[in-house]
Amino acid sequence: MSARRAPAPRALVLLLCAAEVLSMTGFAAYPALLPLLQHHWRLSSSAAGLISGAFFAGYMVATPLLVGLTDRYDTRRIYLLACLLASAGSLGFALLARGLWTALLFQALVGAGLAGTYMPGLRLLTDHFQGSVPSRAVAFYTATFGLGTTASLLLAGALQPLGWPWVFGCAAFGPLLAGALVFVRLPPAAPVASGAPPGLLFDFRPVLRNRAAMGYILGYAAHCWELFGLRSWLPAFFAFSLALHASSGGFWFGAAALAAWINLLGPAASILGNEAAVRYGRRRFICATMLISSVLACLVGFTANWPMALLFPLTALYFLWVMADSAALTAGLVAATEPGRKGATMALHALLGFGAGFVAPLAFGLVLDLGGGRDSVTAWGLAFASLGVWSLLAALAASRRRAP
Repeated sequence: MSARRAPAPRALVLLLCAAEVLSMTGFAAYPALLPLLQHHWRLSSSAAGLISGAFFAGYMVATPLLVGLTDRYDTRRIYLLACLLASAGSLGFALLARGLWTALLFQALVGAGLAGTYMPGLRLLTDHFQGSVPSRAVAFYTATFGLGTTASLLLAGALQPLGWPWVFGCAAFGPLLAGALVFVRLPPAAPVASGAPPGLLFDFRPVLRNRAAMGYILGYAAHCWELFGLRSWLPAFFAFSLALHASSGGFWFGAAALAAWINLLGPAASILGNEAAVRYGRRRFICATMLISSVLACLVGFTANWPMALLFPLTALYFLWVMADSAALTAGLVAATEPGRKGATMALHALLGFGAGFVAPLAFGLVLDLGGGRDSVTAWGLAFASLGVWSLLAALAASRRRAP
């Protein structure tokens, strides 16, 4: 029997993008249900933000192990294990979550599952691609994260009338399908035979010495602070705005759906942003997008009492600028990665990025509590402003540093 071959480049990209969407069905389930669960469990905004952050904490803790192991073992097996973790987390949330501490546990488990699918999926793409991997292929893969988020939000919004346990229970099936798809369709690989240098699994010292790669990694951390803080609280923000106007919006224009439509813009923004970065210079483009998004972050929250016909386009514009540098940062990292250090470099990239994603929702909730509570427009304005701080600092620092 002949050995299984990797799909053609275009089919490979489509396969891994489809698997990414399926693996993320539980990603936005909690943010979509945050207002409901916050009221049901009587949580402060800080506690609600902590549960959102627990997802990224699980991701951050699991990343060095799961992504680092792709330098030594067949990445498909790591991917399949991670899908099982994500499925178990969603199912556990559906059956056993009863408040803050149990929700923290299962959210962290879902996040750990994503740690073994997102960056390892990118590794599968780069390992099985025939020839050098173009930045456009990386851009399509990273942009699909937005499609996964949109699908997760719409699934949660559609199933919410059945009760929140049904949302998490159904979300548990997506990762199982993703794991089976990747394991069956891709050929096995042995990264240890590809020339990976010997050393400690968690040895990031060679990556830290790579100035070009570290620039993209730190930029990605600032990007994730803003992006995941925004994604964690966006449905709750729209729910607050709709409540001010005594409107529920219905399914198509409810809080979860509005957040989904905005996230649907992410892939186009990311892909077009990468094209612009290639044309005008990646470094210059990333700095410009971070400056613009940080300015918009200081405006959006204070407009919560505006009519939705004005608030939605402004929020969408803000999200577009947040997403514009996403693929450019990851494509730049792939280009700057040293041979044989791919797993370690991607692990540190994800570790710092999703580490920022862990702190950002909690910081947003703290500012919301300290600024006057979730019923105050001023508090929402200050909380949104806190999202743009690190993008502003990163852009200023990068603009003053000489290009390597």
